[in-house]
Amino acid sequence: MSLTFLLIEDDEIERLKFARVMQKNNFNHNLIEVENGEEALKILENKDALPDIIFLDLNMPKMNGLEFLRILKSDTSLKYTPVVILSTSNNHNDLKECYETGIAGYLVKPLKYEDYAHKIKCLIEYWSVNEFVNV
Repeated sequence: MSLTFLLIEDDEIERLKFARVMQKNNFNHNLIEVENGEEALKILENKDALPDIIFLDLNMPKMNGLEFLRILKSDTSLKYTPVVILSTSNNHNDLKECYETGIAGYLVKPLKYEDYAHKIKCLIEYWSVNEFVNV
């Protein structure tokens, strides 16, 4: 099964790392990359081509991840789209607020590439066998 991922990440190196993990593991999923929440909302306007899952950074310019998440979860056609936070923050308040807002998971990005690659691989494998709500 081929899924469509929306990666919302302002750091180009982080976007490249995510794509590299997908490529090295031969994951045959679509990856849409945007740099901030505003760009993501524009993509999500097309209700005929919605992503299956959103990977979201918290610390971004213009609109941070929590602001984006609140907008997403208030939209009836988007609120069931799983969102996994990919953040450098292990701040308990961020974690709690994200789960209260309705995220599906929270991954703290490790500094070592091998650790990062392992976590992303496990994450993609998990979502590759998961069931999704189609509204």
